[in-house]
Amino acid sequence: MNKKYFGTDGIRGTVGEQPITPDFFLKLGWATGRVFAEEGQGFVLVGKDTRISGYMFESALEAGLSAAGVNTRLLGPMPTPGIAYLTRTLRAQAGIVISASHNPYYDNGIKFFSTEGTKLADELEYKIEHYLDQHMTTVASDKLGKAKRLPDAAGRYIEYCKASIPANIDFNGLRIVVDCANGSTYHIAPHVFSEVGAEVITIASDPDGININENCGATKPEQLQEAVIEFRADLGIALDGDGDRLIMVDGKGEIVDGDELIYIIAKARQDSGDLHGPVVGTLMSNLGMEHGLKKLKIDLLRAKVGDRYVLELMKKHKGILGGESSGHIICLDKTTTGDGIVAALQVLAEMHKTGKTLYDLKSGMRKYPQILLNVRVTKKVDINNNETIQKAVKSVEKALGDQGRVLLRASGTEPLIRVMVEGADEAKVKKYAHSLVNDVENAITA
Repeated sequence: MNKKYFGTDGIRGTVGEQPITPDFFLKLGWATGRVFAEEGQGFVLVGKDTRISGYMFESALEAGLSAAGVNTRLLGPMPTPGIAYLTRTLRAQAGIVISASHNPYYDNGIKFFSTEGTKLADELEYKIEHYLDQHMTTVASDKLGKAKRLPDAAGRYIEYCKASIPANIDFNGLRIVVDCANGSTYHIAPHVFSEVGAEVITIASDPDGININENCGATKPEQLQEAVIEFRADLGIALDGDGDRLIMVDGKGEIVDGDELIYIIAKARQDSGDLHGPVVGTLMSNLGMEHGLKKLKIDLLRAKVGDRYVLELMKKHKGILGGESSGHIICLDKTTTGDGIVAALQVLAEMHKTGKTLYDLKSGMRKYPQILLNVRVTKKVDINNNETIQKAVKSVEKALGDQGRVLLRASGTEPLIRVMVEGADEAKVKKYAHSLVNDVENAITA
């Protein structure tokens, strides 16, 4: 059964357009409250990133939860993984995140965490959608939910992040640049890295409600690359607006993406005897990572795109490490969800242990050239059953042979078809990718 509102990662869209409106969030708060009121007594945590619309939606959610008789603890700006952690450690019934992750400020959305700090079960999402279609009611006045601020939320999460690496590690002498994407890690990430001994230079850490993810952060690390060179830093760390993505920059100013970081952490876990099960990537994971892990005799499994699916496959096969090229990295031996700060600390710990630079650590795998292009659509397109598109895909696959891959998929969060081609020969990869985009656009307009 398809969900009416929930996508692969909660609900997301443009502010002011359904369903990202104050009245919908009011009803969503009430529907969520009704579901969790049925589950028993307790409270729900609500946190947000730094985009300006977060204040509006926080108030609407709080009102809806109160109308359903559910108590709320307001966290203010807090990274998504921080909310997952606090939901678990405070034994909350659920955690709610108001964020559109890496999207621009004019988008917003909502994500949920269970009391275990994992994504909400499908069953509960269906229940919430059921109540969204019901008439909204209000409990008796003496049963209304109460809201309180949790003033020490940031401090709790800072200590949790630091505890993800051995206490005897001191990064004294390490100079790093931290790009907070003007998002929810602005008051957390600099403290974490400086408190474990590193010299920290911070950029994009002055949010104004509108500059979140604007030419900064994990999706646009060019500013970070320049800063690493300018300040002669050992490396750079780029987080996204809600802190669940990580992209790093080595001392030469070169980007180290999610696939390379997963490879580094996988090798570190293997060397210490702590790697269990396969590593889980996605359909988008670079072929070079697969080949690099194979040399280490580590299996790679590919899930559908989305950290929800990565986590499901990790649990199914009892793995502890997985993630996406975009920088969602899940270290299940440390946390329950993708966490940019925790993942960065694992890489820094391996640098400290081996005495190697980030550039040296990533050199164990060779990334294949990969081109990802987007085709914007105005209506749903069945890629798999479109004869013209499938014929074009098979033609490119035949030309690449076993030295490359082709992947077409519809985005789960935006009206886009993503076209990916990778292979050993960069010129051919570019040629085939643009050719496929033309074929897809022609097929859509035909």
